[in-house]
Amino acid sequence: MRIAIIGFGAAAIGIMERLKESQQEIHVFEKSADIYSSSISGIRADGKLFVSSEMGGDITIDTALQRKLVDYYINFTEKKNVETGTSFGSSRFYKVFYDRGFLPVTSEFFHIGTDQLKEVLFNIYTHLSGVKNIHFHFNSTVSSIKIEKEGVLLNGTEHFDMAVVTVGRSGHKLINRLIEDYPYLVKNNTKVDLGIRFELPNHIVEELNHEMYEFKVKYKSRTGYMVRTFCNNPSGFVVTENYDDFTTVNGHAKLHEKSSNTNFAILASLILTEPFNDPIGYGSNIAKLSNLLAGEGKVILQTYSHFKESKRTKNLYRVSPTLAADKFILGDINLAYPRRIIESIIDFIENLNTVIPGVANNDNLVYAPEIKFYSNRLNNLANPFIKFAGDCSGATRSIIYATAHGYMMGEAILNNNFSTLES
Repeated sequence: MRIAIIGFGAAAIGIMERLKESQQEIHVFEKSADIYSSSISGIRADGKLFVSSEMGGDITIDTALQRKLVDYYINFTEKKNVETGTSFGSSRFYKVFYDRGFLPVTSEFFHIGTDQLKEVLFNIYTHLSGVKNIHFHFNSTVSSIKIEKEGVLLNGTEHFDMAVVTVGRSGHKLINRLIEDYPYLVKNNTKVDLGIRFELPNHIVEELNHEMYEFKVKYKSRTGYMVRTFCNNPSGFVVTENYDDFTTVNGHAKLHEKSSNTNFAILASLILTEPFNDPIGYGSNIAKLSNLLAGEGKVILQTYSHFKESKRTKNLYRVSPTLAADKFILGDINLAYPRRIIESIIDFIENLNTVIPGVANNDNLVYAPEIKFYSNRLNNLANPFIKFAGDCSGATRSIIYATAHGYMMGEAILNNNFSTLES
């Protein structure tokens, strides 16, 4: 069977690893020019892996498989050198957060670090490209997939027995086109997370960072929105993340180089219903509005006190940003974000300050836009010739869950049983 995998990312890696010794003929189509310019964002941006049954996606994935895939990535580092830790494993902080209304999220963490990621990706590519039944096609954008009676047609020219779409967040245009052409592929509408990247001095969260590598908590704000922390980076750096037509803010940490600040995302989850069917489009437009205010390729930076008071920030005080000066403009995030989102984030920070005094200091830094995109949840039982794995499926939102979803897709292809992908 000839199988086309659209997009070289975490889910595609999982599929190939499971099928590398099979009789399937696998062709991977990647729009980037080569492996050096490939932008597998979740892996390349930070390389934070975790094992958890409480986060990472809306599908049940056995923790044994998660650990197997963590080991897989670590084995492609040169010296097997990673930082490890937990989130509320046996931490005394669990009760403290719980008593203040927060829901702590437990997890094991394994951090490769941005400075090792290019090596890891290149090593994985070298490993997979050496497998005889796997063929890579770089500089190959798939703009259309037509479902036929006995397979699929890519870009109106090349026939395959099956296509597995693994494009991640950046491939939402292809996903939207498929949904327009084949509405039955949509299982249900989903959500989008809008928020900020928050940066503060290490000493404020020093005790928490020492206790666990990453703290993850959820909180139901007074607006009714669930707000959560995401991607905590002790002694880390704020960075920008460039998409085709907009720029967002993100954060990462390096294994060797450290800063004097900690950064993490604070995100409010919007659950949107019919007739809404384009969560990525909604988040993208808010990002574009933010970029319109900040300037092309830049994000907005604001002090926390001005963020609360809807005032434009014109100067900073004690906290120095780790984001390069040419990547941000001092401004007012309130001009781009819905007020209810702003109020939810403020409520979260003020309550977090009761657990960690100093979090709500006036001169802590707020960056926007920070947006986590979720695809519509797609149905892998709807058609035998087209399948979806990883973040584009709406079932995952992490490196390990996406890789595991791909691995399970490979297993399903071998057994011709895709029901496990919908559990």
